[in-house]
Amino acid sequence: MAEAQQLPTDINENGGINKNSSFPWLTQYKWWIQMIIYAFFVLAGQSVGTILGRVYFDNGGNSEWIATLVQVVGFPILFPFQWITNTKNKHITDETNTKSRFSLILVSIYIALGIFLAAYSMLYSIGLQYLPVTTYTLICASQLGFNALFSYFLNAQKFTPYIVNSLVLLTTSSVLLVFQSDPGDSNKTSKGKYIIGFLSTLGASAGYALMLSITQLAFQKIIKKETIRSITDLLIYQNLVATLVIIIGLFASGDWKKMEKEMKGYKLGEVSYVMNLLWTAVSWQAFGVGCIGLIFKVSSLFSNVISIVGLPIAPILAVIFLQDKLTGLKAVAMLLAIWGFVSYMYQHYLDDLEKKKSSDAQVSEVSLVNERGS
Repeated sequence: MAEAQQLPTDINENGGINKNSSFPWLTQYKWWIQMIIYAFFVLAGQSVGTILGRVYFDNGGNSEWIATLVQVVGFPILFPFQWITNTKNKHITDETNTKSRFSLILVSIYIALGIFLAAYSMLYSIGLQYLPVTTYTLICASQLGFNALFSYFLNAQKFTPYIVNSLVLLTTSSVLLVFQSDPGDSNKTSKGKYIIGFLSTLGASAGYALMLSITQLAFQKIIKKETIRSITDLLIYQNLVATLVIIIGLFASGDWKKMEKEMKGYKLGEVSYVMNLLWTAVSWQAFGVGCIGLIFKVSSLFSNVISIVGLPIAPILAVIFLQDKLTGLKAVAMLLAIWGFVSYMYQHYLDDLEKKKSSDAQVSEVSLVNERGS
């Protein structure tokens, strides 16, 4: 894999030893803490956002535009992080940030990613409306296969036998769901809507995977800053663009006229309606922060893999709280998806071992040269 795990190294760009080489464990400790936090945001945000989205549709919500809007409209909660990081680093990076942030290329990236985000978020909403959560999340597992394919062309990702095995298993897992004779939804979704939901979720998974690879490419080639500020900037601006696009669609479709009626007719009450939309928005923003953080800490493919780790969480919660049916075919599909994930993680483990050996060899070589020089 070209994008192996980026563990901290004690060798600087000039081939010397960094000042913190006496405490490499401290650097690695901080790195792992960041990884755990980002991974938690991904897993918790994805699971909670998915369940709340299904609760919205099950209890009287029927606007795909509203369900899509709450996936992106929560970006204002990131403003404090943007302001804090800007104040903290202003004396060092203000000039550089100004030049890059307002460059035409960067603005174009924000706009393109925002429009793309609005499009695949709508597809996700359609899929979640027509599919049981168990089926929906299993189809979403296909995004790992799409991401590996896009990473091969955009991010120089190498295919190994374990990654190929992972892709085959994940593809098989999704294909199995096509042959369900009964969609198994408590709302008795018709076969036609089931197919629409299946294709929409599959298309959304492909779109999401492509955007992850493009985001990684943007960080590598254009943004070139691995900072909290760069994460919040990207999230805020692309979500702002997506919000504007979706609001235009909301008014153009006329769904905004039905909002008051929908809220009053919500089975769990008006307060629950508002709280559902509020926490759905917060959940998806937490998910976005975790994804972008994992992208520049490791790779877009690894970010996608972490989201696949949460694959069993949402279906289990759906079976417990939403009375979703976990059929034998779904269980087999889930096992294949988990097997595919384990296959990929084993390859990542092998890459990590190889990287550590290479890093240790370089440190030993530099130390030996320094000893001879002294």
